[in-house]
Amino acid sequence: MLFISVFNPSKLSVSLLPPATDLLPVEGRRYTLTHSDKTGDLFLSIGYQYNYPVVNKLLRDEFLAKWISQNGHYMMKGKVYVSGGEFDEHTAENRFMIFQREAELAITAVIYGDRRFFAHYPQLLDSPIVIKYQSNYPPFNKTLYHGAPHQFMNSY
Repeated sequence: MLFISVFNPSKLSVSLLPPATDLLPVEGRRYTLTHSDKTGDLFLSIGYQYNYPVVNKLLRDEFLAKWISQNGHYMMKGKVYVSGGEFDEHTAENRFMIFQREAELAITAVIYGDRRFFAHYPQLLDSPIVIKYQSNYPPFNKTLYHGAPHQFMNSY
């Protein structure tokens, strides 16, 4: 579940899943970010759907995000799976803390990996980013604000 805490663009592989392009979709554009604990490599899929086949069903340490429109404004809504009953509360707390600590790296990888998209839609750089931490334990079942995409562009 540990990412490498400093973003290294050379460790990121990006796959654009057809029919998605650098231009489309905007609303509903989905990101699936996974990684290798052994190599520190990050793998980003961009498409109309999440790339669930690449998700490790046992570890559940992926970062998912999508663009949604609310009241005429876009926001990036991310989610991570903390626990659903298979982990005890202590393990869920550890997962929650790790996901919070690594959120900046995950968001940076998404923003960098889709930089051609943002070149076409610079107005999205000021959109809010929120992440839903999904847990069956109330203290770790939260939605937290994580800034805007432009804040993560200086990380690479």
